[in-house]
Amino acid sequence: MTASKSARERKAASQAGPLATVRIDLDAQQQFVYKVTCTECVVRDRIKWATYRAGEDNGFMAAMDRWIFHLTQKHPEADAPCLKFLPEAQQRLQERREGRSAG
Repeated sequence: MTASKSARERKAASQAGPLATVRIDLDAQQQFVYKVTCTECVVRDRIKWATYRAGEDNGFMAAMDRWIFHLTQKHPEADAPCLKFLPEAQQRLQERREGRSAG
């Protein structure tokens, strides 16, 4: 049985930790789009920093990787369950970089 959108949202929020708010929307292809927003960081005009990137992969892994990197760079003192996946996130980033330079 597939988890509901709200169940996925709750799980992602618990993994992202207390500095995050998580929302899941559906894109035009009815795929889940994860939006993790930082409760503390503002990027411009009172808009909160978020993982969503138009035209890019916004699935669970991509959004969590972006969130993990944000936490480690901007909130190094933060504690969130997702931080245990930092080595895997770094590996995926390296693979994406190598894929771009090879292509």
